Amino acid sequence: MNFVALKMLLGDRSKFLGLVFSIAFASFLMAHQASIFSGLMNRTRSQIRDIPDADLWVMDKETQYIDEVAALTTNDLYRVRGVSGVEWAVRLFKGNPRVRAADGRFRTIILMGLDDETLVGAPRRMLVGRIEDLRQPDAVIIDRAGFYFFFPKAPLSVGQVMEMNDRRVTIVGICEASAPFATFPVMFTRYSQAVNYVGRERNHLSFILVKAAAGVDIPDLCRRIGETSPKLKAMTGEAFEWETIGYYIRNTGIPVNFGITVLIALVVGTVVAGQTFYIFTIENLKQFGALKAIGVTNPRIVGMILLQAAVVGIIGYALGMAMCAAFFDLTRDAAIQLRGFILLWQVAMGTGGVVFFIVLLASLLSIRKVLFLEPAIVFRG
Repeated sequence: MNFVALKMLLGDRSKFLGLVFSIAFASFLMAHQASIFSGLMNRTRSQIRDIPDADLWVMDKETQYIDEVAALTTNDLYRVRGVSGVEWAVRLFKGNPRVRAADGRFRTIILMGLDDETLVGAPRRMLVGRIEDLRQPDAVIIDRAGFYFFFPKAPLSVGQVMEMNDRRVTIVGICEASAPFATFPVMFTRYSQAVNYVGRERNHLSFILVKAAAGVDIPDLCRRIGETSPKLKAMTGEAFEWETIGYYIRNTGIPVNFGITVLIALVVGTVVAGQTFYIFTIENLKQFGALKAIGVTNPRIVGMILLQAAVVGIIGYALGMAMCAAFFDLTRDAAIQLRGFILLWQVAMGTGGVVFFIVLLASLLSIRKVLFLEPAIVFRG
């Protein structure tokens, strides 16, 4: 009977291909939009993920996400260092000054000011140069995407002189940094230099990075740091990442726009597949009637319809995922700004569940017609 079901399915090639491509299109669109949304949300926490050295991030109590901070004071740093269970605590500056190249090309950047003594938070993947070169006067390390923006036709190299807030900076290294949300170039320098590259303010300390001593309970340490001052709060890097993502979800239109697209794909896939599968079943009612006339039971016929739907769903889903994976593979190499957008396995599995729902719903629309089919239909003209 399974062979008969497949012969019926493949008998009308146009409708078979219509079913497959409707599922493939819905799968591709859902996975594509969900992956881009996930990639965008992942970018919002890129600077946090690039600093795995610290167990805790200490910040102003009202801080909602990493891109909007209120400066702390040196006294706050000393308070944190005095908390029992803190192995070390260092400064971290994050700002957005403007950089101008020698040819006049300029852009706002993400500037990370690292503790002068320890350089905690320095990039992990150096392509050219060394992290220790940051100890040189006016030294900065720039990420690969930023280097290609300022010097689009030049090979990766160091020694270029640029201007930041009327001050001279020299590129001493090129690193690979996670893509930021706004695709700004990312630069690293020492804290003492970073505060001179931005506008004059009384305080410049953006965050305090904390390493907990061995065996210290992290939640308890967060609580005790918060108790040192009413304006401080401490969070693990992972918690700060999710708080940043939550801010963008709550306060931007990104989730709504991508959600609408995914919903449209779901509706279109369900309607087109359901309608096509229903028409396919109606046109094969005589064949199903003949099967019932020779004694094939309703459960067996239902199994045949489900098999047909499963074959269509598997082929369509596989084709959709292949198109989605190919898209991200091609665009990743086409533009450096698109790095980091990939087809996540979680998205692929979620899309598979939705495709299963579409196929099941399309099958149910057809099964009811067959269950109440009279075998005598095969003898009608």
